[in-house]
Amino acid sequence: MQIYADRFPRAARQLATDLIVVVWVYLWIRAATWLHDRVGELAGAGRTLENAGTGLADNLADVGGRVGRVPLVGDELTGPFEQAAGAARSVAAAGQEQQDLVGELALVLAATMLVFPLGLVLFGWLPLRVRWIRRASAAARLRGVPAGSDLLALRALTTRPLGTIAALGPDVAAGWRRGDPAVTDALAELELRALGLRGRR
Repeated sequence: MQIYADRFPRAARQLATDLIVVVWVYLWIRAATWLHDRVGELAGAGRTLENAGTGLADNLADVGGRVGRVPLVGDELTGPFEQAAGAARSVAAAGQEQQDLVGELALVLAATMLVFPLGLVLFGWLPLRVRWIRRASAAARLRGVPAGSDLLALRALTTRPLGTIAALGPDVAAGWRRGDPAVTDALAELELRALGLRGRR
């Protein structure tokens, strides 16, 4: 598989672009992680509320249990403590709900932040890179077989700009139809050079 071009300028550009893409993705992931953590800090108030509510409910329930052991009036006195403990549990539940909401918000914001930059990579850079790798790999395989020059020459005739083909000579098409080895090799070399690959070895 041909990952990078053989010729220096094209290979250097590809390597630089790949490194830029890797750094781009890394920085955006770090930024999204930072945003997630900063938004997640807002859940601190919810944790405080939950802990306070839970602690208060436990204390009230404990006091209510002790008051309930008082002879004759114990059962009547436990009611207000049980109600207060229930209210404290509601406060703790509200604190937990706030934490859940903040966690979901942090996740959504971080994911939204990554949609555009990762979309550019997945739907912009990656298809172009994969297409070049496939074309260059096929061309690299063809340059090593006897009939490869014919196919590369045909590819050059159908895809290279007319001005570039005409620069090879006035009878390029006729020479290719006659099977002129010099014309075929020149066209094959043109296609390989356009992909950043060296000629036949």
